[in-house]
Amino acid sequence: MVSGGNLVYKSPPMITCENLSLSFGGRKLFEDVTLKFVPGNCYGVIGANGAGKSTFLKVLSGVIAPTHGTISITPRERIATLKQDHFMFDEEEVLRTVMMGHNELMEVIKEREAIYAKEDFTEEDGDKASDLETRFTDLEGWEAESNAAILLSGLGISTDLHNKKMRELVDGDKVKVLLAQVLFGKPDILLLDEPTNHLDIDAIEWLEDFIMAFEKTVIVVSHDRHFLNTVCTHMTDIDFGKITLFTGNYDFWYESSQLAQRMLEDKNKKLEEKVQDLKAFITRFSANKSKSRQATSRRKLLDKLTLNDIRPSSRKYPFFGFKPNREPGDQILKCDNLSKTVDGALFFKQGHLTVDKGNRICIVGENELAVSTFYKIVAGELKPDTGDYAWGITTSQAYFPKDNALYFNDKNTTLIDWIRQYSEEKAETFVRGFLGRFLFSGEDATKKVGVLSGGEKVRCLFGKIVLTGANILLLDGPTNHLDLESITSLNSALMRFQGVILFSSHDHEFNQSLANRVVEITENGFVDYRMTYDEYLTEKKKKKSK
Repeated sequence: MVSGGNLVYKSPPMITCENLSLSFGGRKLFEDVTLKFVPGNCYGVIGANGAGKSTFLKVLSGVIAPTHGTISITPRERIATLKQDHFMFDEEEVLRTVMMGHNELMEVIKEREAIYAKEDFTEEDGDKASDLETRFTDLEGWEAESNAAILLSGLGISTDLHNKKMRELVDGDKVKVLLAQVLFGKPDILLLDEPTNHLDIDAIEWLEDFIMAFEKTVIVVSHDRHFLNTVCTHMTDIDFGKITLFTGNYDFWYESSQLAQRMLEDKNKKLEEKVQDLKAFITRFSANKSKSRQATSRRKLLDKLTLNDIRPSSRKYPFFGFKPNREPGDQILKCDNLSKTVDGALFFKQGHLTVDKGNRICIVGENELAVSTFYKIVAGELKPDTGDYAWGITTSQAYFPKDNALYFNDKNTTLIDWIRQYSEEKAETFVRGFLGRFLFSGEDATKKVGVLSGGEKVRCLFGKIVLTGANILLLDGPTNHLDLESITSLNSALMRFQGVILFSSHDHEFNQSLANRVVEITENGFVDYRMTYDEYLTEKKKKKSK
């Protein structure tokens, strides 16, 4: 704090990391990291799986101590961290759970409740109660319940749920309450680990608007590219055992790392040509994502970049090379009068759908089980209660199920043997080379499928799909469990795919970049929107506002 005359200047609140290092079991996640996170910015933390993104947030919050170095936080600044344990507050009421996000206020509330519950209220208790009332007012305790209710309503938790116990809520609503908890009470620093997981589109948009209006510091880990592109002013990249700060959102980071790689490989290119490439690149990206409140300041920051500010990444991207064995004809799929009830619950009735050549249809619906059931029916794994469907004679289908456990029943099968069963070419050199395209090289190719992670299983299934040469792809949750690199590669590959795609995903960027048609599955049938995903969202908002 610096004073001058009658003025007092307070240092801006920030987190400072100096010479930070962290090792686990002899393995260094990062070392000698010196960074500053300042208010008014949103920092997206990115890195390959296992790089230490969530661990870094735990270091910043004080849950994990660094091996070396220090973390300094401006005194009296309050850090709020998103809780990951959905059962931690099961016996608490929803409103009170949100208010527990402000520890100091909750301590005052508990003391206040205890002292007023005393039967033998003394003069000393009166003095203490007076002090508590002052603190309660200073901490905006009188507005706490209404502020918590506003957060809950914004995230889509209806008022009839506000006084229920947390254990009475479905998992998706518990996630929203925990998110409201971390946002409650005007924290100075937000640490958010995968905040969009399990959120619906409306809740994600509300959160985006909240963060863009938030004037303090946000540090977020997310696999949602649209979210990172919308809210982030900077990317914090964990790579090469370092943590480096880059100006711009995720798309800018990705494209600039690709540009840096091309520049590195093109040794014959003159410096002036590289400078011109950089200027053109910055011009193209500076005004991108104009919705964001940070767009103007981001442009100013990007305009200051130099060639030394962009660097290639060490990331490896899988190659999803979808090539249909034949082009599909004009007749693709026709569904007539499809109905299905499961365990007494009506999923849909009298559903009609005609899929045309060139369609990339995003299948949506409030009931995800109903959406998955539709895929199972047209994939031939489940029979409808009524109606029928017919595929065109020139079509061949490949199905990606949301639940892939059945494909990995034999846990002792090696990855080489697992993929070989789907390949016409059985030679080990071919199979190993093929697996290498999906980032399973060397000893990884001999892993047992029983030890594969969720993301690795998804890459395996896409390897199987590539080998089919199908011209119709049925993809139920294809981005689940994948890291950013794999999602980006899959997205690009599907944009190049020459066949027809029916897909469902929570990834906004994925949906918008691919879909030229949206079909909504409801209890009363299928509602067809012949438009892009963003246009569909706009249409839905218009209907809700009427």
